[in-house]
Amino acid sequence: MEKILHTFKSHMRQYAMIIALVAIMILFQVTTGGILLKPLNVTNLVLQNSYILVLAIGMLLCILTGGNIDLSVGSVAAFVGAVSATFIVTFHMPVFPALILSLIIGALAGAWQGYWIAYVRIPAFIVTLSGMLVFRGFTMITLKGQTLAPFPVSYQKIASGFIPDVLRGGGEGLHITTLVIGVVCAIVYLISVLRDRRSKQKYDFVVSSIPVFALKVGLMMVVINTFTYWLARYRGIPNVLVLLTVLVMAYTFMTNKTIVGRHIYAFGGNEKAAKLSGVKTNRVLFGVYVNMSVLAALAGIIFAGRLNAATPKAGTLFELDAIASCFIGGASATGGVGTIIGAIIGGLIMGVLNNGMSIMGISIDWQQSIKGLVLLFAVAFDVYSKSKSK
Repeated sequence: MEKILHTFKSHMRQYAMIIALVAIMILFQVTTGGILLKPLNVTNLVLQNSYILVLAIGMLLCILTGGNIDLSVGSVAAFVGAVSATFIVTFHMPVFPALILSLIIGALAGAWQGYWIAYVRIPAFIVTLSGMLVFRGFTMITLKGQTLAPFPVSYQKIASGFIPDVLRGGGEGLHITTLVIGVVCAIVYLISVLRDRRSKQKYDFVVSSIPVFALKVGLMMVVINTFTYWLARYRGIPNVLVLLTVLVMAYTFMTNKTIVGRHIYAFGGNEKAAKLSGVKTNRVLFGVYVNMSVLAALAGIIFAGRLNAATPKAGTLFELDAIASCFIGGASATGGVGTIIGAIIGGLIMGVLNNGMSIMGISIDWQQSIKGLVLLFAVAFDVYSKSKSK
């Protein structure tokens, strides 16, 4: 027991936000009379927060490079949503080429901002503040101040469609394909962590004791299967969740296992030291902002698909939710510390707060105030835990 407590304390920073998420969910499950975890509402939580979670992945990489942020993501998302609507609704372009073109336009927007940040060394705050105004203006010009709709069904399905139940073949009841996917995901997770543990032991790295390891893996497998069971009780896995899962896995692999990921962390830890050790810091910073705008473009497409319309006001305050998700999820304000999974957990905390307070009928004014306090306490916890570790 003493060993478990010691392990828990040593990983307190890592697990604190997971515990906070569970506590908030239990709180709202009780105060909303059980509505929060109803299958329909769990699905809505995924659909309503998918674009913020996509943005949080890109924003984390910006924050890792020395605490930089991108204030333009909401405007870029709105602009790309407007451009894709113009391609599809006005020019009747097929959906797939229109999406590719929209993502390329997002990359160009990121290249524009990344050039000024990485090579001219204008502070990211100033460049992206400019970008926020510029791309919001471009959105108004593209849409002529009006809403453009509707999108074809194939476009809408990106944000609001569900995977087909190929194993059931139609009819009512549990979504069998979703249940099977949940079991497969849990098995893949088990194999992955076992291989990782064996690899660490092979090179004499410290690993957790078998009871702690078994508890952690067992809990995660229960969470995966419970979550997919909840989705299966409604309409199964949303398409956007599949997209989000692929992004999380790809970016987690990139940040943890690749040279690019190590360069991003090295940049945030100490830029001068990274440069002296051969890291092309300007290129890393440029790439991070191009990546951020591509993900903002993707978020804009998802949001437009969910609304089934491109509107001049789309993307408002998206940047603040994405930034808050990263800091609540454990990213350091000075850079070099943070994980993709942490940013996703931070985004889920924001999403559950929004959803739970809306169900309870709390006014938007109080919602903003409460979310602001949660952000402040999350960063204060980060500062406190850092000071204790010195």
